[in-house]
Amino acid sequence: MTEDLSRYLSTRPAPSDRPLLGLTVLVVEDSRFASEALRLMALRSGARLRRADCLRAAYRHLQTYRPGVVIVDMGLPDGSGADLIRHIRQLNPAPTVIGLSGDPVRAQEALEAGADAFLAKPLESLALFQQTVIGALPADARPRAPRALPNDTIAPDPLALRDDLSEVVRMLAERPDATAVGYVGQFLSGLACSARDEALERAACELTAGLPSPAAVSRAQGLVQARLAAGQVF
Repeated sequence: MTEDLSRYLSTRPAPSDRPLLGLTVLVVEDSRFASEALRLMALRSGARLRRADCLRAAYRHLQTYRPGVVIVDMGLPDGSGADLIRHIRQLNPAPTVIGLSGDPVRAQEALEAGADAFLAKPLESLALFQQTVIGALPADARPRAPRALPNDTIAPDPLALRDDLSEVVRMLAERPDATAVGYVGQFLSGLACSARDEALERAACELTAGLPSPAAVSRAQGLVQARLAAGQVF
């Protein structure tokens, strides 16, 4: 059992409306919009949240402290989240680990790598977040007190979405190679899923389907730039 989880256990019983009080959660996620949703959910649940935006940053975090829970996005700028999950499973003690993606197909990949559970984007339901985290914890670490499931829907700051869209424009403007375009498509797909933007999601899928054409890159650029120019809030 990790030191953080031991501290978490010592703080219980937690208030029914803050069932994760005292727990530290490390989120490994490149999207600011998704990270902001998780930050708000953790805050509302009583947990502390730290963020790493890539594998290298996550490894640095894990060298210096051991959180109780690690939530890992399956697609990161410097590699696969599955590799990080396998690394976490080898730690002693190992924290609880939860896979995360906007592509439900990647749930199996996360679980096969050793994840205790999986969260699908879009991240909106506070109740689902709490149920997933609590259900993934060791049985003796789960809050035992009865609690009412919150009906809250979490809405992250739209500025975080704009920051992510601006990052997509920057990456595509650098004329990335096919591998980098594939990552941009993966990033944009998760963002479009979180924002429930079907047109943007279709454009993102074109970037991840084999060798993307210049026309596919141009379509994605145009859609993203149009949303930024309009100041669109999804």
